[in-house]
Amino acid sequence: MPIALITGATAGLGAEFARQLAERGYALIMVARDLSRLEESAERLRTLSGTTVTVLAADLTVPAELARVEERLAAADEPVDLLVNNAGLGLMASFEASAVSDQQHMIDLMVTAPMRLMHAVLPPMIARGSGTILNVASVAGYTPRSTYGAAKAWLISFSRWASVHYRSQGVTVTVVAPGFVHTEFHDRMAADKSSVPSWMWMDAKRVVRVALAGAERGARVVVPGTRYKVLVAVSRVLPASLVAKGSLRAR
Repeated sequence: MPIALITGATAGLGAEFARQLAERGYALIMVARDLSRLEESAERLRTLSGTTVTVLAADLTVPAELARVEERLAAADEPVDLLVNNAGLGLMASFEASAVSDQQHMIDLMVTAPMRLMHAVLPPMIARGSGTILNVASVAGYTPRSTYGAAKAWLISFSRWASVHYRSQGVTVTVVAPGFVHTEFHDRMAADKSSVPSWMWMDAKRVVRVALAGAERGARVVVPGTRYKVLVAVSRVLPASLVAKGSLRAR
């Protein structure tokens, strides 16, 4: 039974990744901060799919807790076949008005953590000549979106390099860049979702299904939805002020 480790596994896209991977026959290692919620989610998946689910409570912005996840990924006796770097957060306050500690927290979670987790899992994957890494970025990485967009742009760029660099050693690296997805992610931000046109929203099940299919065929970058493929293409030539339209507002 292949093993998948998913960060941010109890909510949003992470929970959907866990559900679909369980259906595909993966044993799961679910990583999130809230132990009680992890255990509830794990028990539900065990009941529904019969798969093996292990929980690992960790705040990936805390070095000692991040190190525990790194240690599990580096273990050669029970190798992880698929790493899904999904954990993320958003801030509604403008860059200059938010606490710099909040900005640093975002960078720690969405840049430092996936970088370190990839660094931990790559040696055992390379040693056995197989493995898949799926990084969850965002179309915000192609558009002006303050620190959030910059963090996702880093993840896209780094994933594209890693995909080229490690492919010959049997390791596939795919980055998925979805647009607006109906999950609790925006609710936790206290965002007013009505400020974004309805046609820009996507279903989490479809996004995850497209992402996993892309990873299976070895795609370097997956942008779910024709509308967002077009947005990414035109974002390279349109003025930044126009590309930045459709951003969220606080409730």
